[in-house]
Amino acid sequence: MFYKFSFFLIFFLCTCVQPMAHAQTRVPSQKSAPAGNSKVEALLKKMTLQEKIGQLTLYTTDWESTGPTIRDGYKNDIRSGACGALFNSHTVPFTRELQRIAIEETRLKIPLLFGYDVIHGYKTIFPIPLGEAASWDLTAIEKSARVAAKEASSAGLHWTFAPMVDVARDPRWGRVMEGAGEDTYLGCRIAEARVRGIQGKGIGNTDAVLACVKHYAAYGAAIGGRDYNTVDMSERFLREYYLPPYKAAIDAGARTVMASFNDYDGVPATGNKFLLDQILRKEWKFKGFVVSDYTGIAEMVNHGVVANDKEAGELALQAGVDMDMQSAIYQRFTAQSLREGKISLQQIDDAVRRILSLKFELGLFDDPYKFSDQARYDATILSAENRAAARDVAKRSIVLLQNKGNVLPLSKNTKIALIGPLAENKSELIGNWCGAGSGSDCVSVREGLQLAGYNQVAFAKACEIADHDESGFKAALEVAQHADVLVVVLGERADMSGEAASRSNIKLPGVQENLLKALKSSGKPIVVILMNGRPLDLSEIVNDADAILEAWWLGTETGNALADVISGAYNPSGKLPMSFPKSVGQIPVYYNYKSTGRPYDPNSKWTSKYIDEQNNPLFPFGFGLSYTTFEYGEIQCDNPVFKKGTPVQLRVNVRNTGKYDGEEVVQLYIRDVTASVTRPVRELKAFKKIKIPQGGNETISFSLTDADFSFYKKNMQFGSEAGKFEIYIGGSALASRKLSIEMKP
Repeated sequence: MFYKFSFFLIFFLCTCVQPMAHAQTRVPSQKSAPAGNSKVEALLKKMTLQEKIGQLTLYTTDWESTGPTIRDGYKNDIRSGACGALFNSHTVPFTRELQRIAIEETRLKIPLLFGYDVIHGYKTIFPIPLGEAASWDLTAIEKSARVAAKEASSAGLHWTFAPMVDVARDPRWGRVMEGAGEDTYLGCRIAEARVRGIQGKGIGNTDAVLACVKHYAAYGAAIGGRDYNTVDMSERFLREYYLPPYKAAIDAGARTVMASFNDYDGVPATGNKFLLDQILRKEWKFKGFVVSDYTGIAEMVNHGVVANDKEAGELALQAGVDMDMQSAIYQRFTAQSLREGKISLQQIDDAVRRILSLKFELGLFDDPYKFSDQARYDATILSAENRAAARDVAKRSIVLLQNKGNVLPLSKNTKIALIGPLAENKSELIGNWCGAGSGSDCVSVREGLQLAGYNQVAFAKACEIADHDESGFKAALEVAQHADVLVVVLGERADMSGEAASRSNIKLPGVQENLLKALKSSGKPIVVILMNGRPLDLSEIVNDADAILEAWWLGTETGNALADVISGAYNPSGKLPMSFPKSVGQIPVYYNYKSTGRPYDPNSKWTSKYIDEQNNPLFPFGFGLSYTTFEYGEIQCDNPVFKKGTPVQLRVNVRNTGKYDGEEVVQLYIRDVTASVTRPVRELKAFKKIKIPQGGNETISFSLTDADFSFYKKNMQFGSEAGKFEIYIGGSALASRKLSIEMKP
């Protein structure tokens, strides 16, 4: 969502005055099936047309140095029933006062719905979602969402614009930080976990908020990785790779959906009836409501599919968008469109019905202030329990990419030169989309090392994140001369990822690569800690660093989590949810590509490849090292030849052959060797995260069902086809253990 308020304030001042007068003429409600909650139906009959339109209208509040604020015009809209929901409205006193206006100063006393972008924490900030996805730990991810929901709900919020479940294969796109990466299966499982965490034991509980699945649909496939750009793909590709995580989230109980900015098949998602009505409501049976993204309805004019705002509102409502975020188009034009017969009263009533139903389910009509609880807020926000959870999730999100000579872990008596623009920083640690979080609550890397008992730490900043001043290199080299190991903390600024933060060059910004090369001349072992919101081009870094820890943006407990890993108190277990390219020219690079008629052969010119680069990424999907090593046995199968529809039972023995206890993410991939349409060379179909003690072993079992072998066949029917399959099990998408099986008709 886009919150450049000054731009849009100018936009609205230029294009609209105050919303239309709020006439009190009663409009009879038309019946529609299903009839819905009796209380909703009774209320609907009492509402004027303008009050109904008000329920379809979502405005923003603002934030100044003194705290939350609301524009006077929006206060008047609340009083007149012309606004049914607000976003960015949080903190107990602020939400209570706004709710008071809605309850005490309006005719029908319909409570407001308060929403906010609680993406990876409210005040206690967890790793960015891409970082959490690197944990491959569904319990930890659900825990993170659970804490965020508890804190957010205590501040008066009812609704979060999360989870983002967009599959993303292009690291240039800044919003990869908000999702689960490149894989559909992993994305589905994480979407389910996040919805469970956000909505808790049920809507209406005061420690839960409404989840909002976004951005529907295929927003992560923006061409060129450029935010807000168009999307072009076949329906087969859409249904097979991009739609499943949205459906998984809805099946897990998510009650709201946000339409995306992009188009699909030439029609903006905000006005796309195929997406919003045919698939979402008819095929998936979604019963909740759909909200536009920020001014998404108005932006259909720029898309060129409507001539003006009025037509945009008609297209959106006809397609199935129930709530208009910020553009005020429903407020300004819906009554006129109804008079002209461009939309129907039933369409309006259906949208209002869906919104009111959730307000009733939340319990807001019984107690409009139930979520605004100062005592609960004080007991919940940044509690010791929440911070412990943030530390646990953060350490599980760290990925060990390289560890030459087993430089890591570091003993407590090691003399450390802590160097780099992010080594002592706090303000960037919470990353983008950081809710109400504050860098002042964060534990820096330097603090984390000190708290862990590293008493010989010398610091030099050396350079800023993105400028070109190398004058600090000299001080860094001097500090390095007296150290045993250099711990160099590099990365992006938080605002270099997230919305409207696409990058064409995904190398480390500024002179950070130059710093690493200068430090290499010291001859000391170098441990690089990376803080970033996307996969980076690390082609130079791998040559200059002995060890590399991908730490993303870890949030409030960054320093403590990193110290746990650096010291070996926690053995890193993260695995990449996105491939890291060797160069930007490979992008998009992802593991589940399809084989061509001339598959890659390094010994033949006339095959699908580059002449100046390899096809494989620098670090593949699913990759991540440990301080220990794991050895995989042969894959065993009870029924290598099986009938269609019969579950396939597989198992593999994994042995810890190293010197530390450790966790491994055992990943299972399949390949459909021959099918009616081309299939990927590998597809993730199952994974299990297990802990194996030093010298121990464990047999891991998997059961594949017919659904795991199914796809959209040549006739676009979803199902499996008899034939041969290859099974791969291992520690990344390049797993080498292989077994051939065969499905009989």
